[in-house]
Amino acid sequence: MSELKLILQQITALSDVPDAAVLKRLIDELRVSDKEPALANEKIQSLIDILYQHPEYGDGLSSFVLRLIIQYRQIALYTDTGIMSDQGFFNSLRRLVGHRFLPLLPQEDSVVELVGYLFSKRSDERWLANIEKEKWDELVALIKVEAKHLDLVATAKNSILNAIIILSYRVSGIGLHPDLMESYPQILNYSASFVAQNQEAVLFVNQYRQAHELDTLTDITPENAVDPAPLLVMIEQCEDIVATVRKRIYKTGISIRLTNMMLRLDQSLQRIRILTQLVTDDYQKRDRAVIELIQTLITTSNRRYSIGYLIDNNTKLLSRKVTENASRVGEHYISTDRAGYKQMFKKASIGGFVIAFMATIKILAYQLALAPMGRAFINSMIYGLGFVFIHVIRGTVATKQPAMTAAAIASTISDGSGKKSHQLTKLSELVVDILRTQFIAIMGNVMLAIPVALMISFAWLQYTGTPMIDSEKAGHLLHDLDPFHSLALPHAAIAGVYLFLSGLIAGYYDNLAVYNHVGARIQRHRLLKAILPKSWLQRLGGFVEANLGAIMGNFLFGVFLGSTATLGYIFGLPIDIRHIAFASANLAHGLFNLSADQISWNIILVSILGVALIGIVNLIVSFSLALFVALRSKEVRFFEWGRLTKLIFGHIISHPSDFFWPRDKPMKYARIDSQGHMIFDDTSMQKDGKALPSNYVVRRLSDVRVLPESRQTSTQSAQTNTDIYYDNQPKGSHTQPHVSPEKVVDLDDGLVDEELNSVPYTDDIQYDKATKTLNTFDSDNSNDTSDKQGGAEHDNKTTGDAKTPLPKPKKPPKLPS
Repeated sequence: MSELKLILQQITALSDVPDAAVLKRLIDELRVSDKEPALANEKIQSLIDILYQHPEYGDGLSSFVLRLIIQYRQIALYTDTGIMSDQGFFNSLRRLVGHRFLPLLPQEDSVVELVGYLFSKRSDERWLANIEKEKWDELVALIKVEAKHLDLVATAKNSILNAIIILSYRVSGIGLHPDLMESYPQILNYSASFVAQNQEAVLFVNQYRQAHELDTLTDITPENAVDPAPLLVMIEQCEDIVATVRKRIYKTGISIRLTNMMLRLDQSLQRIRILTQLVTDDYQKRDRAVIELIQTLITTSNRRYSIGYLIDNNTKLLSRKVTENASRVGEHYISTDRAGYKQMFKKASIGGFVIAFMATIKILAYQLALAPMGRAFINSMIYGLGFVFIHVIRGTVATKQPAMTAAAIASTISDGSGKKSHQLTKLSELVVDILRTQFIAIMGNVMLAIPVALMISFAWLQYTGTPMIDSEKAGHLLHDLDPFHSLALPHAAIAGVYLFLSGLIAGYYDNLAVYNHVGARIQRHRLLKAILPKSWLQRLGGFVEANLGAIMGNFLFGVFLGSTATLGYIFGLPIDIRHIAFASANLAHGLFNLSADQISWNIILVSILGVALIGIVNLIVSFSLALFVALRSKEVRFFEWGRLTKLIFGHIISHPSDFFWPRDKPMKYARIDSQGHMIFDDTSMQKDGKALPSNYVVRRLSDVRVLPESRQTSTQSAQTNTDIYYDNQPKGSHTQPHVSPEKVVDLDDGLVDEELNSVPYTDDIQYDKATKTLNTFDSDNSNDTSDKQGGAEHDNKTTGDAKTPLPKPKKPPKLPS
């Protein structure tokens, strides 16, 4: 008899007095290396075959697991596991670092601790991920509970329903949070949806408990199943509002705190949806929800004390913040057609012209007798102010990867942009367009920087009669470009990191300018109002708000470049920077001022090769980091990088010219125009692209029947695109289109559409920015008084409080250490 069968027999025999150690034996028997996916699926298939032959083992295993987990606190499992914590990063980091020196006490009554004991290996997450979806579905379907054990199911369902209520209140709290309202005041137009979802959640839970008689711990199957559709509609509407807020971040800006709140709101709404599916009668959705929860629980239990996971999660949050807000004017580095290609060359040529003078000034500054910090300051000002000047005169510096590029990349793999394979294909095409744009930007810089630098050296020699630099200095400049006998390429990689960081800085300051209304505040500055005309002040405010990110990104990029060599000198580290535009100008100065007996074809070719390799390293490092941040923000898994690389190399082989010259038919992207500007739309990307209806559902109407999306018409205008229709509206009403009988919803409270929509929702709830509180607006006191007296009893029945939670279970047995 196989070991698996013996363990299942023991589990079935002990189903009334479960022991976690026996379940751990079963998991240990199924566990394989995470690098053996075939063996993992083979063992799961063996388990499935045994359960097919002995159905009683399926009931024994299910009752064993249910009896085991109901001894622990389950609600925190459903409400907290896998959902972003609102605890600050540094508080969490201090707690986990302290755990390394003085271990935290385990929460022995938590299901997470039980799962941590059962799945104790770090590789368990990857091992389970190797199991095929079909086998998971088959296994969960076989683990059924017989009627005699329905009291266990009722206990578990009560915990799930309590968790739905808790999450629903959290969603209401986040949706009506003052910080979110201050960031996006228009959310008040739809804020009642967050309240309505809570009413629906409470009503669904109460009706479900009553219909299934869960309070008596007898989970019966009612004649008429409780329909979760009204709750799911409310969840969908809340998700649509969140999507709308995200689309307007480029106008409103966002903070890390708000990013965290939006992420928790998304995760909480998704968890309510999963928990609702967990208790419904749709077996397929229920089984998928079980699998998803198991995978989330195992992942969380393995990482709950991981500092690396904490840093990983928070850097992902930063990545999301960077890519969710892009520069409205700033600098744009993607062209998809010939016009954008030519425009980029013109801008790069302007940059190359100025860089030739910047490189000359930097070389001359070395003749000044300065302390190390003084030299760092001078070099930083030359670079920083020069880059800002280039931006102001509408030039560009090659290889820069600003936040716009990351946002453009992220837009191609957004949640609504199609299947993953289609997204990766689009992404590979976007990478081709970005690399081609970077190529022409480099050519524009180099083709102007080299001749202008030569002209400067020639003019200096003609005017002064002496070379601008001596042969020794010229030889040193050329040696710094040698890719074989110097650290030119590692130094180019450092410059690539700075290029990437300048993009993040630009995104940060763009967001800061919008979020803090810098332009409007400049216009209200007392001193500036006194010395500048009103029109000038308005132009100044608009310019600073639109260009603050680009200015600060360029300036701080210059500071990084100018101070790195000095920091290396102070700390004794061999670090410096190499940028292709400055390297090309230094190439011209070095070759022109080198003595005739020193110059040779070998030096010329090696130096030119060094300039080319410096540019390639600049581009690869900066672009790879920007791509990594964008993909990370959208949680593209690591194994997809291989597919992306294969697509790009396939394009190199089939159409190499696309990397250097615009395509005959340019690619079109949903949210990027031919100049690389992001296309923003104030409407939400849902309901066939239509705007959110102004009369989104506000309050609970009992017994609402909601049609599935497949049966809803897609031809209604945005003004009439509502989710509820009324059977008893007055004749001649023009507020609703004619609806076929199959789409009619019966209402039992006698209200008609005109009465519901007569008062705007912004009058129901008002947000006071001064006090950061919500106030109820009383539009008709007399009507409200009579309504309250007449409808109090009905409202209590409809939306009454959730049932009292079950008593806390007995303390579970201690797990082996």
